Amino acid sequence: MSGETKKPYHHGDLRDALLNAAEDALADLPLEKVSLREIARRAGVSHAAPKHHFATVGELYGELAGRGFERFVTALDEAAGRGNDQSAAARLQDMSRAYVRFAQGNRATYGLMFGKRAGVERTPRMMHAAFAAWQQLEREVIALAGPQRAPTGALMVWSACHGFSMLLLDQATPPHIDPDQAVEAITRLVIAGLQSDT
Repeated sequence: MSGETKKPYHHGDLRDALLNAAEDALADLPLEKVSLREIARRAGVSHAAPKHHFATVGELYGELAGRGFERFVTALDEAAGRGNDQSAAARLQDMSRAYVRFAQGNRATYGLMFGKRAGVERTPRMMHAAFAAWQQLEREVIALAGPQRAPTGALMVWSACHGFSMLLLDQATPPHIDPDQAVEAITRLVIAGLQSDT
């Protein structure tokens, strides 16, 4: 790696390069150990370069969380659209599986999105993308159980998926529990509860 020549960043690439470098740093280091200087080092730019795009590391974290939510929404949409069964219940099952996969595959970013918020500035991008994720889930619950149950129903689905994802990330599930079977069973119970009064 040391013999490789770093590619110069073209105009407009640095912002994403810094976000990518921050994501890599967070995968290796605790949140409080990651600085703009460390992010710049990993991106292969001067320590002053991040200041042209992010005033603080907290602002960069907020943008990273926002980008995470955007990718999250896309991943869930794609999962729901791929299934042969496009019923509301089947779409929610597919989205739930995609939710857990996203959390497992994007541990550092997921931590910013839902967990380690102390050093994260809630940027407009982050807030807009987080709300879009909520609206996405509400729309699916409306299709399943109607508009009156949408707010609490969406919260039930989200709580179940998030709770199980956090247990997996913390390696707190019993060793004999199969994650795929567990998320299927959990989501099926939530969906059955939502449908029971419709």
